[in-house]
Amino acid sequence: NPMDLVKWQNVEDIKIAKFPYKGEQYDVKGISVRWLSKFGDDGTGYPEYGLRLFTAQPGGEIPIHNHFYIQTMHILSGRFECYQFDPQTDQKTKTCVAAAGETVVVPSLEPHGMRNLSETEPATFLCCICNVYEKETM
Repeated sequence: NPMDLVKWQNVEDIKIAKFPYKGEQYDVKGISVRWLSKFGDDGTGYPEYGLRLFTAQPGGEIPIHNHFYIQTMHILSGRFECYQFDPQTDQKTKTCVAAAGETVVVPSLEPHGMRNLSETEPATFLCCICNVYEKETM
């Protein structure tokens, strides 16, 4: 494929209603995503690699969830409270606040979530996802 110039305004802004976690569907509040690029298919409906632009409306929240791909989020605007959860108990084990210009990295399969701390302004972040497969050693 040739090099492509993608204008984010021309990419469909898809509202996310639910995220699955441990067989349940959890409500997502005020979150939409634009797929800026993607490559491959991991067999679960996600690409092997993708770059996404997320918009969180005021008070927008992504509930606890996890996934095989590694996720790197670079905050473009606003402030997000980010949560890490214990995979056994689903209790919060870590909370941090990420502001514009900061980056949060979520390892494969780690339960996590986040919310826009502003009740008046939207907030945005770029999210790169990529599946990384460990090579088995003899």
